[in-house]
Amino acid sequence: MAKIFGAVEIDSNRCKGCDLCVAACPTSVLSLQPKEVNDRGYHFAYTVNPDACIGCGSCAAVCPDACIEVYRLVDKNA
Repeated sequence: MAKIFGAVEIDSNRCKGCDLCVAACPTSVLSLQPKEVNDRGYHFAYTVNPDACIGCGSCAAVCPDACIEVYRLVDKNA
């Protein structure tokens, strides 16, 4: 049976660190960068646990700046 999992791509230069995506993620894939800031001076979102992504797209749906793209991948060998 095929296994479906997700991949999150974040445009860290456009992210303003609002934390909405982190709160919306049901599997705790995202977090805000605690020490680094982007060119605009914000702590940006990043994938802290990418293997847990289920590809639900909740993070992308709540992002007010459309900085996040979610891909659903299928592993047919699983």
